Amino acid sequence: MATKSEVKERLGIELKEPKQYKVIMWNDDFTSMDFVVDVLVTIFHKDEMTAQTLMLDVHQKGQAVVGKYSYDIAATKVAMALNRAKAEGFPFRMTLEEA
Repeated sequence: MATKSEVKERLGIELKEPKQYKVIMWNDDFTSMDFVVDVLVTIFHKDEMTAQTLMLDVHQKGQAVVGKYSYDIAATKVAMALNRAKAEGFPFRMTLEEA
């Protein structure tokens, strides 16, 4: 039985990893720190300590990269976070940038 690499070689197929996108969270003066931590824990699956550290980075430095994902996953996570912020009345902002 042929291995995966032998099959790829025979077929001339070159596999590429999908491009990665950084999710950037931006600071504002209105979104609560508790909300930011909750988004990081529930949507971005960060542990509580990491979420607290990232939230403080955003607050003190104006922005922070909160994760790197393929485009579809990054865009979905950003949309979920922005929809939750809108529902709670926060002017929360996140962007995507190719890594």
